Amino acid sequence: MAKLIRIITLLILVLLFSCEKQGLFVNCSECTGEEPTNTDIQIKVSVSEANPAVPVRVYEGFLGDSILYSTLTAHLKNNYINLTINKQYTFTATYYIGGKKYITVDSATPQVKYEKDQCDNPCYFVYDKEVNLKLKYTK
Repeated sequence: MAKLIRIITLLILVLLFSCEKQGLFVNCSECTGEEPTNTDIQIKVSVSEANPAVPVRVYEGFLGDSILYSTLTAHLKNNYINLTINKQYTFTATYYIGGKKYITVDSATPQVKYEKDQCDNPCYFVYDKEVNLKLKYTK
């Protein structure tokens, strides 16, 4: 019996921490009948009195590739940019606090998955479409 519990626990952990970022459930309200080629990526930043306008840079591929795709100034905590699916993007946000410069980095590779069972009708949904560039620590 203990061996069966261990196996079930291991299977649950594998499902929860699998490589795919889409999770186990689909939000059917975000599904579309046609396969999308672009999607809106949500960019979360730390807008504050000290940083009311946060410069954000979007790079194609890895940061080390230095292929600057776009720049924007974020005035809201949640911002959006429309990008092509199945490409990797790296994002940076720059903050200035107490005369010091802080840069946060995150990346996303928006991808499409076809779902035929979880929703009323078969549909396409996009996952890995959020980046977190919030400032966590300043020490």
